[in-house]
Order: sequence, then structure tokens, then C-alpha cells
Amino acid sequence: MSPTAPALTRRHHQRLREIHRSAGWPCLDMLEVELLAAGLLERCPSPEGFERLRVTDAGIQRLAEVFAVNRAARTPHEALVERVALDMARAGRLAWRGLALRVPLPRALLTGQADEAPVPLQACAFDTEAAPHAPGHGWCMACPDVFSVRHTTVEAYLEPVVHEIKVSRADLLGDLRKPAKRAAYLGMASACWYVLGQDSRGRPIAAPDEVPPECGVMQLEGERLVVAREAPRRAFERLPFHVWMALARSGPAARPQDDAQSLL
Repeated sequence: MSPTAPALTRRHHQRLREIHRSAGWPCLDMLEVELLAAGLLERCPSPEGFERLRVTDAGIQRLAEVFAVNRAARTPHEALVERVALDMARAGRLAWRGLALRVPLPRALLTGQADEAPVPLQACAFDTEAAPHAPGHGWCMACPDVFSVRHTTVEAYLEPVVHEIKVSRADLLGDLRKPAKRAAYLGMASACWYVLGQDSRGRPIAAPDEVPPECGVMQLEGERLVVAREAPRRAFERLPFHVWMALARSGPAARPQDDAQSLL
């Protein structure tokens, strides 16, 4: 790399990965200029007079280095979140990580004055734009570890699903003492799963019957994710406009056919 070449950021590495996985059509922006100046891309003119971009050997080496650093830096929780997101992509779904979505819930549940809320009430409230203005309701910010929808052109077939990842028993038990959080997850998806990791001795951090029956349970056994209890599914016809905007701003973390290169 030239001594005057700019320092490369995550955006540069993402663009380098995108070009490596595409036909190489240029965007003609400054990111590409800096990658070309760094020697990580090269221009390849075609006999037809078009110009395409190709990742150089130095670019391939940089992608491998970034992948190794990111993989080593992940915590057990991040690794399991990534695993679930990629599994959803392989199943033909679009998956998001780290979303913050608003869900209307009964105020009694938000203030801790009620232990539980009826699941149908949550789904109905989330479906209706006017629900937050209904008496006795307020907004709750829900931040699921993985949120996914089917890759479909029919809104009624989206089947949004929430996966909440837990790798610590203490974290799981603290989470289960928050009925509002669980109600928000149930209200924003047709199914909600708890994905349980393992303790230091390789044992599941909890038994399936410790998780409320309205949620499904998946457990990590060795290198495999197995279904310990199916999640009840509910009809879910549409997503509100503010949810679509949140999804559009974030962009999916994993798409169908995405693989481990999403770590870059």
C-alpha cells in the first residue's frame, strides 16, 4: 500500500466484499477511488469498451485479515447471534440484528402492575396504527437480537419471527422477569424463540420448561442448534409503516444465500 494511501474503514471493507461478490460494475465514488489508490482494486476494461473492477490479490488478503480479526473479536453472545442470523438467511429469510422497534403495550404491563398481557391484544395493537392512541396503551422499545421475515412479495406471507439469544443463565432469568419485554416480542412477530447457549461445562443454560410456553426454545448442542420446543405461531397480516422504515434504515444483516463473509 502507498504511504499516502488513506486509512481504510469498515465501509471500505464492505465495498471491497461487495465488489468481490458481484460482477464488478463500478459506482465511481470516492470509496472506489481510495480502494484503487490502495491497490486493493484494479480496473479491467472489456473488449466492448466497458470498465469493470476486480479485487486484487492484495484485496483478497485484506478481506481474509478483516474476517479473521472480526471472528476472533466476537463474544459468545455475538457468535450465537450471528449463527442464528445466518441460519435464517439459509432458510430463505431476511434477518436483522440490533433493531429498535416501537410496540404499543398496555400501560399496566409497562409499569409492572400486570404480570402478563393477552397475546392477541399485543398482536392486534401492533397491527393497528391507531393503537398507541387507545386509552391505556403506551410505546415500548423492543430490541430483539434477531428479527427476520420471509423473502416474499406478499405482505401477508412475511411471518416475522423474533429470536432472543441467551448465553448466560443469570441473563435469561433476569429477562424472564420482564413480562413487558416478552409481550413486546410476541406483539411484533408471529413467533418468538429463545435460543439458549451453553455454560462453561457445555451444558444448556436452562431447561425448555423454564421458558414461558408462549415462546419456542432452541438449544445449542455442540455445534448444532436443535429445536427443544416449537414456538406457537399466530397469524400476522401486515407490518406497520414505522417498522418498514426501521428495517429500511438498518438494512438486513443477513440475506438469503449470505454466508460467513457477512462478518467483514
